[in-house]
Amino acid sequence: MNLTKSIDFLCENAGPVIQYRLRKEILNNISKTEEENLLEQIYNTQNFKLVESYAKPNGFIGVGMHGHTNWGGVRFHQTPLQDGESAAKLLAYYAIPKNHPLVTGFISAMRDEAVLKQEFSMNNSAKSQFESRNSGLRQGAGLFTITYKLQAMLGYGDDGHANHFQEISLDAFASMLNINDIEEITESKLKKRGNYSYHYVTEDKFLPCCYHLGMLAYTKTWRTAENIKLLANAINHMNNDLINNTEGILVKGGKNYLGPLGCLVGHFGIKDPFKVDEVGGVMQRRLLTELAMCGLGKNLEILRQSADNIKEALSDDGILRLKYAYSGNKYNAVGGYGEVFLEPYGKKRNSLNCDLTFWAVQFLQLYNTKY
Repeated sequence: MNLTKSIDFLCENAGPVIQYRLRKEILNNISKTEEENLLEQIYNTQNFKLVESYAKPNGFIGVGMHGHTNWGGVRFHQTPLQDGESAAKLLAYYAIPKNHPLVTGFISAMRDEAVLKQEFSMNNSAKSQFESRNSGLRQGAGLFTITYKLQAMLGYGDDGHANHFQEISLDAFASMLNINDIEEITESKLKKRGNYSYHYVTEDKFLPCCYHLGMLAYTKTWRTAENIKLLANAINHMNNDLINNTEGILVKGGKNYLGPLGCLVGHFGIKDPFKVDEVGGVMQRRLLTELAMCGLGKNLEILRQSADNIKEALSDDGILRLKYAYSGNKYNAVGGYGEVFLEPYGKKRNSLNCDLTFWAVQFLQLYNTKY
């Protein structure tokens, strides 16, 4: 498909983050001077400056990760970007170079257990998060599940530090090919909690989550033709054949029951293609992008249908618009389960259209890329 209209629209209307990523990642026509100028503009955006202001001398950015906004009347986050996970994801989505001091400092902090112990000591919940940091890697329930993916997003997923988590992530998906019903790997139900009764898996079982998918999307070491085909078969099986009648799944780690982070079997599943006239699932665009980043392209029906729907939506003037009310995100803070926004919401009339149209161009390029 000819995307000239879409690219012209972005060149005329988008802010520096999209301009930079469009020129560098998609058009591949950015000069060194242009790159330096656009990066300087990005460094002067309000959200980047907020993240910069949250950096600490030990390299850690913000307060905690994946929660701890308020505790016992104490407010730890003045903005969503003060959460360490959101801060790291903003740096990644803004395509901040991996040698930038904010990035290198944060990578060092995430790999220093003494720093992490200090940073996750503000309350009992944070302390428990640190103490169980190695728990639930196979199911996506633990602090290191988060930090390994964040390191990959920032460009440090293939340097050997987290290769074992790449293997775990691929194995988590591959394990689904061995079952036809999710209850084959779950234990007996827990007692009633509110209106729900939960199944749980033990730590020796695998259960794929959005952090496993993200780890594979942002790394290369695992990629072989055989592994890519394996991943595609597993996701097709999860989408088309795997029976799941559970109301929720927990992970049993020691005496504790932990919630899997974005379990891809159930609520966070990736079964529905993108449509402009239907509200998608949780972080739908983000998950579709990461599937395409894994090189799955035409191996997944959900990606093919999404690509066809996007092409149809762009066919008129090249701009991707939704046919239902949808809002951006003031702080571009993705957090655990948010969508990706690169434009400062509400600053310009076309902010949301720029975000959606850039995503469409990016997705179609990834969809058509062979690995």
